[in-house]
Amino acid sequence: MNETAHHILVVEDDPVGRETLAAYLRRENHRVSVAVNGEEMRRVFQRGDVDVVMLDINLPNEDGLSLLRELRRQSEVGVIMVTGRQDVVDRIVALELGADDYVTKPYTMRELLPRTKNLARRVAAARMLSPDQPTKTFDGWTLDIPHWTLTSPEGEEVRLTRAEFELLATFVTNRGRVLTRDGLIDHVSHRDRDPLDRTIDVLVGRLRRKIEKDPANPRRIITVHGVGYVFAG
Repeated sequence: MNETAHHILVVEDDPVGRETLAAYLRRENHRVSVAVNGEEMRRVFQRGDVDVVMLDINLPNEDGLSLLRELRRQSEVGVIMVTGRQDVVDRIVALELGADDYVTKPYTMRELLPRTKNLARRVAAARMLSPDQPTKTFDGWTLDIPHWTLTSPEGEEVRLTRAEFELLATFVTNRGRVLTRDGLIDHVSHRDRDPLDRTIDVLVGRLRRKIEKDPANPRRIITVHGVGYVFAG
């Protein structure tokens, strides 16, 4: 049995896939809710305490990407996008919109379970950050780790997804050190490495648009070609 039972919401219109996944997660001691569309997803969310949403990209009436945008406007719940297409563009768009992870059908339960568990642990850890963890500052910006917030030099709060926050916290904590993509993906996504995985590059692009005056010519998050990135602050 799992050490902790998490609440997983499966949003999938295919009844066989939905019930198979839900049954498997329940056997692993998770609490599982299911939804076939956006309306049902919202009803579950109104009851609160969802840790991870497994969101199919192809849904009737409202597609998964639209629902992902809606989720990110109101919550930092963990989101794993599920797609039946092999198109890398789908994956990049999902990450750009704030998904924490993605899987491509057909997937195996052995692949999906550790991703779900790892993401649920990260969600739980984010909710229970201790108040004595330090606040980080750089060039007038304030990264408040206990309260999971980033404040600009003008005093405006800048919204970050969980993955963006974890990546920025890693950069700020390791200011001036070159960090490899492999090391960063281990820290942020907690999944097996894939040499074609662009998760970190996508997240860096999103962070640059939020903290750089000129994202096309960054002065804070600097690319070290062939290696990774360094945070100059």
